[in-house]
Amino acid sequence: MRIGIIGLGDIARKAYLPVITAIENIELVLCTRNSEVLHQTANQYRIGETANRPEQLIAAGIDAAFIHTATESHAGIIELLIRHGIHVYVDKPISYNYGESARLVELAESMGVQLMVGFNRRYAPMVADMKEQNDRRLVIMQKNRVNFPDFARRFVLDDFIHVVDTIRFLAPGEIKDTTITTYQQDGKLYHVTLQLEGDGFTSTAIMNRDNGISEETLEVMSPGNKWLIDGLNTTRHFHAGKEQLLKFNDWDPVLYRRGFHQIISHFLDTIRSNSELGLSARDALETHRICELVVKHAEEHGADIWHG
Repeated sequence: MRIGIIGLGDIARKAYLPVITAIENIELVLCTRNSEVLHQTANQYRIGETANRPEQLIAAGIDAAFIHTATESHAGIIELLIRHGIHVYVDKPISYNYGESARLVELAESMGVQLMVGFNRRYAPMVADMKEQNDRRLVIMQKNRVNFPDFARRFVLDDFIHVVDTIRFLAPGEIKDTTITTYQQDGKLYHVTLQLEGDGFTSTAIMNRDNGISEETLEVMSPGNKWLIDGLNTTRHFHAGKEQLLKFNDWDPVLYRRGFHQIISHFLDTIRSNSELGLSARDALETHRICELVVKHAEEHGADIWHG
């Protein structure tokens, strides 16, 4: 199977290439306009085929592609690949524009092409384990940063989208009510809270870009139980007033802990077997729709509109 890697920035080099290059029966073709980075990366991983443009990848006969370019370029590359029958894995978001994301999902469906969004937290073992817990009544996830307010659209679709998708993933039933609160100052978004409610459960997503520490925590509560996941690395399970610490083995790699091994393997296995993705493009699009509601709320309450 021939796979293109488009874009060789930090996320590609740190999270994807170390995993993909270790998978057997894969022929990789690297693609970026930066000739120096292209040459250096190809030499590092002993990859013989390279390209400077996606059109060259298509000519090289790839079966699927991973897109790790800047978000502004996603839509054009995705459409080009889909129209040539090439399966696509793209870093979140599909696009900064919800209408454009919806159009591409519909195009992929009409062409019978797989389109997967890189929501790796769904595949992180400690988060995935929470999906197996019964009667999840409360889910609270926070992902906070130090001194990093931004335009609402970039804030939400480049970062908060992971939090939104994770609480959607762990919601145990149909979401019937959505509540959004945002705090803006001088046109920038500082913090946001999203609450999703259904019969018997509440899921809350929080991001503060004016925090005292960068952190990511997930809390899941069911009757008599609470799980607290810190940084995708440790889980504390509280039951009957007692605490149990769950952690990885020392030799478990970080990319496994964060779900990159699993999501990459799932995408490639789906293409090989011509089966359905566990995370459909339509499901990922619902996360984008909720994020668009958050952006609009912030902009209607004083956040500057970002035009890209």
